[in-house]
Amino acid sequence: MDELLDDLLKKIKNGTYPPGSQLPSGRDLADAYDVSQSTISRAVATLRDQGVLVGRPGRGVFVAESAQP
Repeated sequence: MDELLDDLLKKIKNGTYPPGSQLPSGRDLADAYDVSQSTISRAVATLRDQGVLVGRPGRGVFVAESAQP
């Protein structure tokens, strides 16, 4: 999971996922990284706890406007 976290943070830093942007769905991320959806859920939860991502019920997961990974 560390590689997944590192890659997501890298994509946030390089602007692939800029502040305010929505991340792909858990299923799409799981397919892209060839991991289970539960692994994606744990990674997203970790980044939420760090304040990098925010969940918006019914809308998805977004990069925090103040994301400073």
